[in-house]
Amino acid sequence: MLDTTLADQTQAFLDSFGAALASGDIDAATAMFQDDCYWRDLVTFTWNIKTVEGKDQVADMLRRQLAVTKPTGWKVAEGEVPTEDGGVTTAWIEFETEVARGYGLIRLKDGLIWTLLTTMVALKGHEEPKGVQRPLGAKHGAGKNRTTWKEERDKEEAELGTTTQPYCLIIGGGQGGIALGARLRQLGVPTIIVERNERPGDSWRKRYKSLCLHDPVWYDHLPYIKFPENWPVFSPKDKIGDWLEMYTKVMELNYWTRTTAKSATYDEDAKEWTVVVDRDGQEVVLKPRQLVMATGMSGKPNMPSPPGMDKFKGDQHHSSQHPGPDKYRGKKAVVVGSNNSAHDIAAALWENDVDVTMVQRSSTHIVRSDTLMEIGLGDLYSERAVKAGVTTEKADLIFASLPYAILHEFQIPAYAAMKEQDKDFYDGLEKAGFWLDWGDDESGLFMKYLRRGSGYYIDIGASQLIIDGEIKLARGQVVEVDETGVILDDGTHLDADVIIYATGYNSMNGWIADLAGQEMADKVGKVWGLGSDTTKDPGPWEGEQRNMWKPTQQEALWFHGGNLHQSRHYSQFLSLQIKARFEGIETPVYGLQEVHHLS
Repeated sequence: MLDTTLADQTQAFLDSFGAALASGDIDAATAMFQDDCYWRDLVTFTWNIKTVEGKDQVADMLRRQLAVTKPTGWKVAEGEVPTEDGGVTTAWIEFETEVARGYGLIRLKDGLIWTLLTTMVALKGHEEPKGVQRPLGAKHGAGKNRTTWKEERDKEEAELGTTTQPYCLIIGGGQGGIALGARLRQLGVPTIIVERNERPGDSWRKRYKSLCLHDPVWYDHLPYIKFPENWPVFSPKDKIGDWLEMYTKVMELNYWTRTTAKSATYDEDAKEWTVVVDRDGQEVVLKPRQLVMATGMSGKPNMPSPPGMDKFKGDQHHSSQHPGPDKYRGKKAVVVGSNNSAHDIAAALWENDVDVTMVQRSSTHIVRSDTLMEIGLGDLYSERAVKAGVTTEKADLIFASLPYAILHEFQIPAYAAMKEQDKDFYDGLEKAGFWLDWGDDESGLFMKYLRRGSGYYIDIGASQLIIDGEIKLARGQVVEVDETGVILDDGTHLDADVIIYATGYNSMNGWIADLAGQEMADKVGKVWGLGSDTTKDPGPWEGEQRNMWKPTQQEALWFHGGNLHQSRHYSQFLSLQIKARFEGIETPVYGLQEVHHLS
């Protein structure tokens, strides 16, 4: 009876909210929000990835967008029951706009909206052909000169990019480009993915041989095809590579391997790009309407250049080019950096009898994998969550429903619990001289990732090697390289036969500078970060990831990337934005991001 009452109360609130919106009474609708409120919209109202914060911003967004959005049908989602905890009512909701169907999550506090998530599920009349709408496949009946599925695919692959042009070109064929390509394929948007490697998945295969995902399998599914139930929790890189290669085939993606984008220009009058690519030695000119950079937010290596690098007699390379430990057995290695790649590489070198020293240039956040899975992810992405009815899709929306402005408040107690649970572990690291941090506000790994994309390590064994002194530790800045090693700012000389620079990656707009010039790169500005005014994430506050998965200051240019979770989740919303433009649907963007930082 209590559940029924709560459901009735919630539906009555949604009825009133919907009525205010339908009548255009923005004051009445805004009055239904808390003063301290957050409305996160993924495309439905704003044609953007946008969070409005506070009643004034809610009202401004509605004044700009309500008349064209025309939302209706607000209701508690079918099969869902609102819940109440700590004075907060939480409910899954459904609604429609004039052109789309939406889904979301609402939290009510004291009878008013505290947080509201609205997401676009489908464009009306352009739904994906799945479920009861799946294609028949077989051609029943009889007819002369009928083509087979393979003949039709061969024809499409032969013509697209030659006699017909793609509507969308995706540069980068890793998990981001593949996930987005699959979404666009299902939406009927002619798309080509170009990848410089020889096979899909090579961007994983070519990394250092010990690489495994640090995120668990429930967090990593691709759209449409989930990993099987016996898939390992943490996937080895080559296994991921094979999965991505399989996925491109079964999802029927138009995927050009051995293809490098050489230049790109945009014609503002014709509203199309001219992109020159080298396809296996042959120059091809493509004319897409939409261009997506899916080169990875960790794709532009940040290679330092201390004086004397040209003097070094050994081997030196960025971690993205690290071949693995085999050739360095019995030698001395210096790993510059102390985040995920640095730890993984250092541990693999130690396992292969390499004398390895890690140079820690700044403090690093470390969390043990088991503890992160238990405390940080267990309620959303785990077998425990699955058994509780929390699907990957539902987990994605729960996580997305927490606005970035307050997400750290939910993270701080979780990481405090991790610190307490693993106190002896952290004491051991500090005793070994390791420089630890928990983020600028003690909010831990996820906020560091979202704010700067660096500064952490998920421990799967390397930390114990540091505690035990098996991986040597040095702290300081590399100021010079000489014939035999590196020199730190305190004068310490570290002998080395190989130097691995695990020094991270630059902003994705560096790829645009290479492809279309610095002027266009500066026009769109820095990619990634929230504007939190914390380390490596300068303000002002943005409220969302800079330039990711949404319109940029350069028309028809998009950025797509992140981890497997983000590639899966946000590919839905980017594909719908592109599909709407393909179909000629009006897409009035609210809150187009201003440029505050160039790189």
